[in-house]
Amino acid sequence: MIDKRRYNAIVVGLGAMGSATLCQLALRGWKVLGLEQFSPGHSLGSSHGDSRVIRETYFEHPLYVPLVQRAHDLWRELEERSGASLMTIGGGIMIGPPEGVVVSGTLRSAAEHDLPHEVLSPQATRERFPAFSLANDLVAVFDPRAGFLDPEACNTAHVSVARQAGAEARFNEPALGWMPDGAGVRVTTASGKYVADRLVLAGGAWNGELLRELHLPLTIERQSVFWLVPGSETESYDRSRFPIYAYEYKAGNICYGFPRLPRGVKASIMHGGETSQHPDRVRRTIDDSEAKPLRSALRSILPGLAKAAIRERDVCVFANTPDRDFIVDFHPQHPQVLVSSACSGHGFKFASALGEVQADLLTNGKSRFDLSAFRIDRWHA
Repeated sequence: MIDKRRYNAIVVGLGAMGSATLCQLALRGWKVLGLEQFSPGHSLGSSHGDSRVIRETYFEHPLYVPLVQRAHDLWRELEERSGASLMTIGGGIMIGPPEGVVVSGTLRSAAEHDLPHEVLSPQATRERFPAFSLANDLVAVFDPRAGFLDPEACNTAHVSVARQAGAEARFNEPALGWMPDGAGVRVTTASGKYVADRLVLAGGAWNGELLRELHLPLTIERQSVFWLVPGSETESYDRSRFPIYAYEYKAGNICYGFPRLPRGVKASIMHGGETSQHPDRVRRTIDDSEAKPLRSALRSILPGLAKAAIRERDVCVFANTPDRDFIVDFHPQHPQVLVSSACSGHGFKFASALGEVQADLLTNGKSRFDLSAFRIDRWHA
């Protein structure tokens, strides 16, 4: 086993966060290497499935709004650099009881950041978006800057632009281990050892294995995702008449979905899936019966979709933190190592911005965004 040449940085994991960070570092002239254990476009993590929501009136917390605004700009910039179509903006509606976390959180972010939005009654929602039929105790908040991203195309574009800027990206080459090497790091794979000044661990659900010494409180969660085929009025699900949506169908429980794409009308329940001790042991098969909770949740807003046939199904893997906020912080014992992600199922939209944030941290040690909510020590403070 031979030592490879030294890099400014090595990025382990080329999903959403890793590929974006590789791209940003390469564009700054750094000599960077990206290592990915699987093949390009694989479906074993959380960066696949033809669509990911992007929304501006962020109900989780207003602190995310500046990040997603920057992400908007950077996704468009990546489109220009790569020539690929990545982001479709057609609006989105956040649905629930007025006092629920989705509606109240959406309105809080809109108020704090003076964001354009509309509050729609059930009747107004139906008139604008015919597929929706909301129960009378619900409201919808329209976000005109919401839409969806193509995750596979986004990752491909980040890696392609990174390579054009001089980065190396090696797929099917898992990192077997890493260790400090003076002020830098040494990463071992089956092909050899790589040395770098900095290391980014962006392994998603595999970050726990890469950082066993930190005992991060991560939960590996299996998510069932379905593509449905409505039996009638299919034009009501076209992107011109059907926005992305998130619906709080009972307190703290959310389902979400997208307009019709080539694979069908995608929908899923957010969280509540089976948990696993290791991402390699996640169950990958899905039974039709697993759609029952989704159908029940959709019934009071999309009755036609609730009874639609299943065309396809897939599994997505989340790495959840206890508070559902991200991890973007340096290793507490090794400041040359940046820990990235554990995005708890809502991070893809931010990848372009977090790639820039992480490149800023690595190149000058700071970011213009408030990252205090993403610190590793928040569970031990």
